[in-house]
Amino acid sequence: MDIQDQNTILIVDDIEMNREILDCIFNKTFKTPQFDNGLDAFLYTKEHADEIVAVLLDITMPIMDGYGYLENIRENDLLKGVPIFIITAEDKDQQLEAFEYQISDIIEKPFNPAFLLKRVTSQIELFKIHRSLEYKNLLQEREIARKNKEFSEINVKVISTLALSIEFRSGETGKHVLSIRNITYSLLHKLRDLKFGECANLSDEDINDIAYASILHDIGKIAIPDAILNKPGRLTPDEFNIIKTHTVRGAELIQKIGVNTSPILNYAYDICLHHHERYDGRGYPEGLKGDELSIWSQVVGLADVYDALTQERCYKKAFSHEVALDMMCSNQCGVFNPQLLAVFKSIIGDIVASDLHREIPSLSIN
Repeated sequence: MDIQDQNTILIVDDIEMNREILDCIFNKTFKTPQFDNGLDAFLYTKEHADEIVAVLLDITMPIMDGYGYLENIRENDLLKGVPIFIITAEDKDQQLEAFEYQISDIIEKPFNPAFLLKRVTSQIELFKIHRSLEYKNLLQEREIARKNKEFSEINVKVISTLALSIEFRSGETGKHVLSIRNITYSLLHKLRDLKFGECANLSDEDINDIAYASILHDIGKIAIPDAILNKPGRLTPDEFNIIKTHTVRGAELIQKIGVNTSPILNYAYDICLHHHERYDGRGYPEGLKGDELSIWSQVVGLADVYDALTQERCYKKAFSHEVALDMMCSNQCGVFNPQLLAVFKSIIGDIVASDLHREIPSLSIN
């Protein structure tokens, strides 16, 4: 609602003459709906709370008195900051009770119309200034959030393109990163269903973010020379040491882009750095083991090894599904969490049988 539409003073009094006097004072500048009891006034407030800039409220009324009205708007969290004036002839002790409801002021009957007009309009102006500042702050926060989201989306799209370009550079078609993404997505959903460790608390958005982060796992290979990256034969120890640096290089690249600009990049940093760690602590680059490894880096590590084994590369032929699983279970291609590997084995056949390139929920940046 536009701020200009907030121009209603609610008049609530069971005496018609009082309502007419108040209406005459304020109706030239404000809308002045009138009610003779608190219940009808409350029902109106529920429907039009955003339009109300002040309430002129009597205490003693039939059906629902002024205190009942105040209690109901407090319970329903209505009219925050809106000035509420008690206009009453009650004694001082009864008037004090009204202040428990954070009213703006108490005006005793009979009142001076000019004095009342000045007092109420002054409070309304203060309220509108405060509301206007809140509205401007909200707009600024939304604009900042929009720009941050836009910036994060550009970052992720750029490095996603880089990830695919590295696949093409090494003679692949981009199928590997897409397979990693879909295996990661399906395995995380299964692990969540089983309430497996920290996966139990992952939301759909978390799983979606991790799946997209997984395509960046080898982004650091951009720093590896072609002669080593595409070498058809066995690597020398020195060459293999160079290959291993892609984990650190990838993490450094994402850190420079802005690791804290989106959840995807946060996950990607961890995955880049740790997807070649081993459950027994004999992996690289940090030698982490067991529960020191995040579940998502372990999942991507599993998916990466399986897909690498079952796809033809410049230095090897493709292994069958059965042979690949046997190699993984016998620790020929790394050491994995045995419970995680068991879940992986139970679903990977279904994933392979389905279309690995099916669409998963669209990229989401927070």
